[in-house]
Amino acid sequence: MYRRILNKNKRKEHTGLKYYIHTFGCQMNENDSELVAGCLQSLNAQPALSLEESNLIIINTCAVRQKTEEKLYSLLGRLGHIKKKK
Repeated sequence: MYRRILNKNKRKEHTGLKYYIHTFGCQMNENDSELVAGCLQSLNAQPALSLEESNLIIINTCAVRQKTEEKLYSLLGRLGHIKKKK
């Protein structure tokens, strides 16, 4: 999947794109988030230091544990307030 995104013939550079990745869960999720960040950076996207300064928010999670699912819903509630401000 990641190779398709980075296909040089179809690649678009996204200057000015700032992304924020929030990861819940295990080391596999952390690794996946790093792969996604690498793909975005190869397209000239820059990591944002906060949710508020980003224009792309990625939430990487799994629903194996109840606590993680509760944290996700809490974060989604906070994101709603950020979206209303923009």
